[in-house]
Amino acid sequence: MTSVRTRFAPSPTGPLHMGGVRTALYAYLFAKQHNGQFILRIEDTDQNRYVPGAEEYIIEALTWCGIIPDEGVGFGGPHMPYRQSERKEKGYYRQYADQLINAGHAYIAFDTPAELEAKRKEAEAAGNHTWQYDNHSRLSMTNSLTLSAEETAKRMANGDAYVIRLKVEPGTTVSFTDMVRGEVSFDSNLVDDKVMIKADGMPTYHLAHIVDDIMMEITHAIRGEEWLPSAPAHILIYQYLGLADKMPQYAHLPLLLKPEGNGKLSKRDGDRLGFPVFPLEWKDPASGEVSSGYREKGYYHDAFVNMLAFLGWNPGTEQEVFSMEELIKAFSFERVHKAGARFDPEKAKWFNEQYLRHQPEESLAAHFVDQLKEKLGANDARANMQFATAAVRLVKDRIHFEHEMIGMSTCLFESPTTYDEKVVAKRWNDKAKTFFAALPAQLNTVSDFTAENTKLAFEQLAAQQELKPGDVLQMFRVLVSGQGSGLDLFGMVALLGKEEVNKRIEAGRAALN
Repeated sequence: MTSVRTRFAPSPTGPLHMGGVRTALYAYLFAKQHNGQFILRIEDTDQNRYVPGAEEYIIEALTWCGIIPDEGVGFGGPHMPYRQSERKEKGYYRQYADQLINAGHAYIAFDTPAELEAKRKEAEAAGNHTWQYDNHSRLSMTNSLTLSAEETAKRMANGDAYVIRLKVEPGTTVSFTDMVRGEVSFDSNLVDDKVMIKADGMPTYHLAHIVDDIMMEITHAIRGEEWLPSAPAHILIYQYLGLADKMPQYAHLPLLLKPEGNGKLSKRDGDRLGFPVFPLEWKDPASGEVSSGYREKGYYHDAFVNMLAFLGWNPGTEQEVFSMEELIKAFSFERVHKAGARFDPEKAKWFNEQYLRHQPEESLAAHFVDQLKEKLGANDARANMQFATAAVRLVKDRIHFEHEMIGMSTCLFESPTTYDEKVVAKRWNDKAKTFFAALPAQLNTVSDFTAENTKLAFEQLAAQQELKPGDVLQMFRVLVSGQGSGLDLFGMVALLGKEEVNKRIEAGRAALN
């Protein structure tokens, strides 16, 4: 059996969208599941849209995600070069285009952009708003089918600009089995004569990806559903080349949809709703505009990958948190949805939260020490692993990202200067005043100042004063932290220590009385 070989072939026209990363991920998972190879190819045939730095960004993004190519640009391999502009210089694409011309399945077309636009407007004026260059219109155009061989050769010798178009034969049904959508069929009468070689000699995607897939022995081609309308032309090219047996199995993935409303997920949606659509931060080399990235927003790479995997696929079980190894075992195209996958930014945070909760405590504490040093100064006595570890235990179930640790734990190193007005209005009464006047002395009797012991002392004093703990519990939190809700109260009290807690109680009483 032929080894499975998949590829990801982005264009270096800007940052890699998260939808592109998902395509790469599915191709990678399928290849690895079958002990195959995953290839990175750069499709840079559109030189007008080339953006400096985009190729390096793509490689860095895939590497950060753990989607590591076995071959490709930046990784080497037996099918070099993997950059299409370099492959064009070797004549690969023209060789296949000439083969199609010689077999009568392609032709030279001299129509200028202006002439094509005029023809389009003429058709619109006649009520045809879907004019295309195809078997219905080709014989009214300027091409090697309407010109003599001599005239065609003369024009080419004179340097007239021309393109090479696919000649689609009418009256056939083009069918293939899609790994996501099952049997798909098209009427060739509706398929246009795609440009395969542009006037600048560069191949278009329609020819280039086929030539490269053949030469690189790609067995499965995974791409977005926006390419589904072009699929019949691609199938025909394989057939016209006599290489239908070399055609990979196609899988057309569902679109990523915006969180609300209709349409594809775009950078504009991210800007409007405050979430990234790119894996890494990107600075546009022309405008200097900076677009946020998941990495810089504090997402773990494996949480990002896990979230992406579920945008269009599910394992058929209740499990949602998957390591890369588990995804490789569980993934299948049979469970990829046909309908678009709606992106939920809150679910993305949820995935990161799950991964944060499973981070080693020592790792989180070490990162928190760095945050403490930056906040309090390197010489502050609390910027140590013991304090940080205890603080992490209090905050980690209440945050989505590591960078939120310092903000969530402010009350652990800053005494309150204001007190929750709603709680004070409701709870600061004569009974509370009497209770908190006596609480410092009660806490002083606690020799081992743990969360359990301080809670017990608190409850004993409440019982002595014929109060329910709930009558004074929230007010205790407000005196210690200034907030009506937050971290585990007695865990916080134990970490602050007896002296600091009593100091805060007295300061609060003075401020409120």
